[in-house]
Amino acid sequence: MTRKQTRIWVPRHNKRRAGSVSRRMVFTWFTLAGLILVVAPQNLTNKFQFAFARIFRWPLSIGRNISLSARTRQPLTDVVSRREHGQLQNHLANVTEELLQKHRKVEELSGLRDRLYALEGAKLMLADVITGSIDGDNKLIINRGESDGLAMGQFVLGDNSIIGTISEVSARTAKVNLITDPSSNIAARIVGLDVETVIQGDGKDSVKVQLLSIKHKLKVGDDVYACKKPGLLDTAIKIGTVAGCKRDDGNPLLWDVTVKPACDIKKLSEVAVVIMNPQQ
Repeated sequence: MTRKQTRIWVPRHNKRRAGSVSRRMVFTWFTLAGLILVVAPQNLTNKFQFAFARIFRWPLSIGRNISLSARTRQPLTDVVSRREHGQLQNHLANVTEELLQKHRKVEELSGLRDRLYALEGAKLMLADVITGSIDGDNKLIINRGESDGLAMGQFVLGDNSIIGTISEVSARTAKVNLITDPSSNIAARIVGLDVETVIQGDGKDSVKVQLLSIKHKLKVGDDVYACKKPGLLDTAIKIGTVAGCKRDDGNPLLWDVTVKPACDIKKLSEVAVVIMNPQQ
């Protein structure tokens, strides 16, 4: 007699139900794990992160290398050539240096206006010396001209003192007739004397005071200032100091006064032109 085999039938919906419960449990576990990580102390989570990085360091490094390799194989359409890169670097360096020079000039102009407060209504035009005084030629050539507002007769400053006046002007350059030139005649005043006189260059490195009577008392070291000149100079500015004083050999009733310029004109590389009535 053959034993009858009995089969147990399991409904399909029960299988699906068992699988569904399993996924929910997995989701619940991950959720609980996430909440635990959120509320866990920071030192514990840091240890977990370091452990994860150590465990998966090798596969992560492989993925990183693959990513970098793929990135380097992309066409470098936006990369410039070495020559163009050098040109751009040089251009940037030039622009940066130009900006620094302009910033320095602005600071110098601000300093000039602070010291020469009476010239606040004037425009101070900075200029570079192109050609200096050579072999007794008491003149300078500067890189500013008529297009910058320069005109004949304007006073020129060097180290905050009068060094000369504009004698010739072109569109982009101008000639400065220095106070040491024999053709230079500037109205001046010596500190402590209530008298206006004239100074004239001696053709060398000094200036002579003209026609000053011996009745006026002065001494070595007295400051000499250029007098105001309407439209060109609205305040007295220093020219130099008395370096020597004696009776004139040709006329004992007059002083022979030598004035030393307030700055070393030969060493000037930059000057400032006083423009009293700048056109807006």
